[in-house]
Amino acid sequence: MIDDIDLTDLDVFARGFPHELFTTLRREAPVWFQPPSAHTPGGEGFWVLSRHADVTAAALDAATFSSHRGGARDGGGTLIEDLPSGFAAGVLLNMMDDPRHRHFRKLVTPSVSPRALATMEAELRERTATILDAVAERGSCDLVTDVAAELPLQAIARLLGVPQVDRHRLFGWANATLDYDDRELGQTSAKVQAAQAELFQYGAALLAEKRRCPADDILSAAVHGRIPSDRGGDEPLSELEQQMLFNLLIAAGSETTRNSIALGFAALVEHPEQWRTLRDDRALLPRAVEEMLRWASSTPYNRRTATRDVELRGQTIRAGDKVTLWWASANRDEDVFADPFRFDVRRDPNPHLTFGYGNHFCLGANLARLEMRLVFEGLLERFDAIALDGPIEWTRSNKHTGVRHMPAAFVRRTERPS
Repeated sequence: MIDDIDLTDLDVFARGFPHELFTTLRREAPVWFQPPSAHTPGGEGFWVLSRHADVTAAALDAATFSSHRGGARDGGGTLIEDLPSGFAAGVLLNMMDDPRHRHFRKLVTPSVSPRALATMEAELRERTATILDAVAERGSCDLVTDVAAELPLQAIARLLGVPQVDRHRLFGWANATLDYDDRELGQTSAKVQAAQAELFQYGAALLAEKRRCPADDILSAAVHGRIPSDRGGDEPLSELEQQMLFNLLIAAGSETTRNSIALGFAALVEHPEQWRTLRDDRALLPRAVEEMLRWASSTPYNRRTATRDVELRGQTIRAGDKVTLWWASANRDEDVFADPFRFDVRRDPNPHLTFGYGNHFCLGANLARLEMRLVFEGLLERFDAIALDGPIEWTRSNKHTGVRHMPAAFVRRTERPS
């Protein structure tokens, strides 16, 4: 029953994304208002868009659906709960509207362009080999901490100019700020506050170092770059914008790809015929990566705020209303994907929305695809079979479909391909 759905009850998401609820919404109420419940931040409801066509249309119409704020609302951002304007909303790159968002993004895009990543691929391939060789020696591992998290962590440390020795500390702090194991939506905890303070302090020191000694990395580009000012001329990013960029990239660089790798691995275990298909035809791996991304949908939603009254499928959304775009639901839309609940490494076309859509399309999409391809190339090269070696431990969040731990086991190949 639709009346029983509560997308702010995190227990609904405690064992992965609740696809059955969204199948119902797509069929019966594709533009639906989630009324507030005891779990809802601020006691305020919000609109839920669940179909591919509506999600993409809203994502393309940034003038109507703002990543910052709208109407008479003081705060906003991309979470269900309002974040303060001028501290998070309007300052974080992913919670900023054009034209400042476009100019800000242009500063850091060259660091993750296809050309830049091509120069990194050999290094990332070597790092992947070291990670997987250690796993192969043992024959089992925690797929999340030993593999899925490790390559993205090493890569984002390299891109940000963070010493590799510090990467696990940063990973721990980022995880603590994103997890809801000891809190509800809109709440904080002592653990979260401590992690935020440590991350902020580390970032401030690192940014100060980049100001003194710039290097070839994203943070140096952000610190020393300039963007057009609303007042004419150009200006540097504010220190808060620089700090928030560091926080965002540490979280995004370690969280989303990690979960896509882990859940892609679990899908191949659950569908062993798809693993065998890939083992027999490695040329399918780019398609397989796209299918894993669709399947995992590691960022289930992003929120927008309506800037004007707008009608959608007979429903009137008012200026200032919160509107949530559910990418994970769109990725199972029966109108777009044939047999959407079938995991198919041959799927083509595959217009998934895992990286978002429109002007906020994920900055790190090319990096994520490269990391996933290298990990699964390495797994296919080393192992004849893969398996789960215990239960999956999920994160409890409606913002990140994630995994804390995934025990895995492997059967090594008897011969390496030449």
